Amino acid sequence: MVHLGIFVLCFTFTLWTDLVPFGTAAQTGVKVQVIGSRRPIVVALGDDVVLPCQLDPREDVQDKTVEWSKPDLKPDPSDRLSRVAYVHLYRDKREVPDMKIPSYAERTALFTDALRDGNISLKIVNATLGDTGPYRCYVPKLDCSSVVQLVVEPRSVKTSTAETPLHPKILETPAPNNETRVKGVHFDLSVLICGLFAGFLFILCFGVIKAPSKSQNQPAAVKHLVV
Repeated sequence: MVHLGIFVLCFTFTLWTDLVPFGTAAQTGVKVQVIGSRRPIVVALGDDVVLPCQLDPREDVQDKTVEWSKPDLKPDPSDRLSRVAYVHLYRDKREVPDMKIPSYAERTALFTDALRDGNISLKIVNATLGDTGPYRCYVPKLDCSSVVQLVVEPRSVKTSTAETPLHPKILETPAPNNETRVKGVHFDLSVLICGLFAGFLFILCFGVIKAPSKSQNQPAAVKHLVV
């Protein structure tokens, strides 16, 4: 009976841990923090960029509101409610474009599949110079936020003209070894030509000198025969 009671107790505990989920970070009293980037995010003009923000510990925010705003922007003075437009507003499991800054229309997005893991990073496409500045990601229900600094740099002349030449072989500088090898071949060929020319001159001069001496010996021999 004792063994049967232990078995029933273990089985009940295992079934309870499988069917009853553990509490979220908010339910267990753990303070959720948003981890962004301590260093500025630098991007070239016209490129896409991701502003990182991650909840720690991880918290599913699919059913929560996520706000991305620019804290350096001031409310419209004509607005009696002093409302501030958002860079990106996620509410009721969808984006709310009506409260968005016009210059960011159709240029921002969250990674919706990663919201369950607490990833609330924002993607901005086709960055403009006006995008430079601080960005604040905020989850109202968890009362946690973080600020990320974005810097958009204009493309320099070197960057914009750094293209592959049409004919790289023509613009390519020959290697020192190749240049030395070519000079060596030219030097050996010159020495060979000079040697052949010197040999030809030597043979020619020797033949000219030897020919008169041979002709001078012929009369002596003839005279000897006559005597």
